[in-house]
Amino acid sequence: MGDSLITIVSIFLAAILMFVFPLAAISEMNDQETLAMVQSYTTEFVNKIASKGKITQEDYDDYIQKLYATGNSYDTKIEVHIADTNPGKKTSTIQIGDTTYYVVYDTQIKSELSSNAGVYLLKEGDYVKVSYENTNQTIHQMIMSAIYSVTGNTSYLSGEYSAPVGTTGY
Repeated sequence: MGDSLITIVSIFLAAILMFVFPLAAISEMNDQETLAMVQSYTTEFVNKIASKGKITQEDYDDYIQKLYATGNSYDTKIEVHIADTNPGKKTSTIQIGDTTYYVVYDTQIKSELSSNAGVYLLKEGDYVKVSYENTNQTIHQMIMSAIYSVTGNTSYLSGEYSAPVGTTGY
């Protein structure tokens, strides 16, 4: 009885070493490659907004389509920091004073895109920030949750990118 129990335990441990750990390593590499692709797509999207001075529904839909092509689902958020000058003193050539920013959030931008012919206009000096986070669990996240007994949000595919707007879109 003792030898057969040791044999069964040995087979079980060998199966774990031969299948689970390589699967974890391969799935981690897959998540890292996906993260690099999503960061590249986000950078491309934000730079397009910054160079055109506007957010279009078509550009946003293309960005979302590229994200979902990675095989994961994402929660994306767009923030626009609008430059609002508050001059203390104004001369004919220079402006003296602070530039303050107010923030327009994701829901406001998306409702503006749907109601304003699919365009949200920006001006030079504004900042645009796009953040993303995967909403599904990848194989790597499932394995790490099982191994380390982690509960809650174990999102690994998340990040953000921002850039100043270089041209006025009006």
